[in-house]
Amino acid sequence: MKHKGSWPRILGLLLVLAFIMTACGQSGTTTDTTSGTATSQTSATTEQSPAASSAGSAAASPAAGGGATIKVGSKNFTEQFLLGEMYKQLLEANGFTVEENFGLASEAVAHEALKNGEIDLYPEYTSTGLQAILKLPAQKDRQAIFNTVKSEYEKQFQITWLDPSPFEYNQALAMTKERSDELGIKTYSDLSQKASELILGGPAEFFEREDGVKGLQGAYGGFQFKDNKQLDPSLRYGALTAGEIGGLDLALLEDDKQFYPPYQVAPVIRQDTLNANPQIAEILNALTPKLADAKTMANLNYAVDGPDKKEPADVAKQFLTEQGLLK
Repeated sequence: MKHKGSWPRILGLLLVLAFIMTACGQSGTTTDTTSGTATSQTSATTEQSPAASSAGSAAASPAAGGGATIKVGSKNFTEQFLLGEMYKQLLEANGFTVEENFGLASEAVAHEALKNGEIDLYPEYTSTGLQAILKLPAQKDRQAIFNTVKSEYEKQFQITWLDPSPFEYNQALAMTKERSDELGIKTYSDLSQKASELILGGPAEFFEREDGVKGLQGAYGGFQFKDNKQLDPSLRYGALTAGEIGGLDLALLEDDKQFYPPYQVAPVIRQDTLNANPQIAEILNALTPKLADAKTMANLNYAVDGPDKKEPADVAKQFLTEQGLLK
């Protein structure tokens, strides 16, 4: 299956929710993404969530799934394609038949598909579930976020969360260093006051969600841009290291009021599917500790969207094999 990311424009995710700040040129148009815009996660942790209970190899008897069919979904950016492929390949290696429904437009679409039984599971991010699906205020504590989404999903939707990844990423806005220096923009507070001189690019939902422009306006004030440009969903997640950002001559802006909460990724699964196939938890939870930090995920995304442009299925298989999860 072809993915929608492309390098060197930017590495697609994650993530779901990384955004791009483009400098407004003299012509009044956005700077082309091939020549100087990017996104990046800015923090990571290697501490495993207390919720994570399984580790080691997921390689079990090929009969473990008994031939049951599981419908695996994903959203429409590189990291989601990768995670969807990992879930698919692990389940297939354990005897399940997998139907894929990758490339769903947004978390709203994926969530509805999950509720309606069009898919049985897909990868989601804890703070996305908290804010975009449950419409609850942001929290800063990772375990509190996970406890809330797990409990509320089970109560409201008969959907549960498996173990969340140890790694997390935080959102970031970036702009060219030249324009950053010219306008003296180093922080989100700076940006909030000078947004009228810039054009903002991001996925469509960023302009409407509470963890997007609306939330930033509430937290910082300002954030009224000269124009907004919707970008391809594959541009959401910037799996760029600090060195690579420097190579593109970009400046990451500081979220000085710490607006963005942590995001951990985990499989969300229909409770009836899990009840009928409880071994799925052990199979997919074995992947959790392998997603140890943001660098790991960044490298996987780069393998897909970088110069080699590998297919997500191939990158996923190589990673799972190297980690001892596939024979």
